Amino acid sequence: MTVLTSPSNRSMRISHAALLTLTVAALACGGKSATNEAALPVVLGAADVAVVAMADIGPSVVVSGVLDPVDVIRVRAQVAGTLRELAVDRGAKVSRGQVLGRIEAQGVTSGAEGAKANVASAEAALAVAQQRLDGAKKLFAAGAMSAIDFKTAQAGYDAGVAQVAAARAASASASEAAGRTNLKSPIDGWVSDRVAESGESVKAEDPVFTVVDPRTLELKGQVGAVDAAHVHVGQAVAFTLDAMPGQEFKGTVARVDPVASAATRQVGVFAHLPNGSGKVVAGQFAHGRIRTGATNKAVVVPVNAVRTGEKESYVLVVDGAVVRRRPVVTGARNEDTGVIAITSGLKAGERVVITAGVEMADGTKVSTAKEK
Repeated sequence: MTVLTSPSNRSMRISHAALLTLTVAALACGGKSATNEAALPVVLGAADVAVVAMADIGPSVVVSGVLDPVDVIRVRAQVAGTLRELAVDRGAKVSRGQVLGRIEAQGVTSGAEGAKANVASAEAALAVAQQRLDGAKKLFAAGAMSAIDFKTAQAGYDAGVAQVAAARAASASASEAAGRTNLKSPIDGWVSDRVAESGESVKAEDPVFTVVDPRTLELKGQVGAVDAAHVHVGQAVAFTLDAMPGQEFKGTVARVDPVASAATRQVGVFAHLPNGSGKVVAGQFAHGRIRTGATNKAVVVPVNAVRTGEKESYVLVVDGAVVRRRPVVTGARNEDTGVIAITSGLKAGERVVITAGVEMADGTKVSTAKEK
């Protein structure tokens, strides 16, 4: 017996409904035949009856989409050259700053070495200019050097300082370019793709690796503007995956777009799912139920178990070997799970008839049979 209605049971339910309709109709027939039929109970299959349960229920909004890692970074070549020493492949775990491969670019590395040599040369020239200036100061103080010669020595020193500064700046730039020959991981994560092999030529901006961090997954969905007014950052989200039926995962709303799409008039909603254990594989299609109001424990039944009379709502309760018509008061309804809260009239553990379109009088005899 089940609380929820599943699409796979629809055809079975139709056959049950037809059987129950025929049986109940026979009870209304007159004559001896009707008397004989009245003594026979109506047979209820397992798909015709649901057990009343306690469950969380409250207003919600559903978003659907693909679960992707929040951090997806493409590691690209920043200089032109030949790929060498690619140390990792798809599926490898990497850490921030780890060298994933190297680009052989002789012009870049030679430029860095030349820039370092220029720094050394400029520093040596500055040392000579410093010695000359020190000597000039002594001579000028003793009256043995003219003012113009002293100023020339001072200018030589100042020029040396400027040359060192320029050489160091050029060296830093060249060293930075040389550092770009190393392909490094920008985050802790896993390599999800490698699109090149050692020995291949690359130019700047060519992709080589993709590194992802699947420890936090993101569902990007859209909701109508009316629903979006009730969605806020931090609200709880219950995730279900098509590939993992029967399991539910907990997350939260991370962001909500401030404006609706001009094309669809819908609002983007981004929900995050913590995945530190790695149980959920990224790239799966998922549904996220955002709880937009207070969620409470309540007695719930499938929506199609509740029937509407002239003055009240009621259910057909299987009470031992008979059916009892019982008035109920309904509460919150969850369209996503297909259940409705019963605030009065039922308690958990009771059984109700859920076959739609079939009526039975109060006191109708029934028996339950297991479906094969």
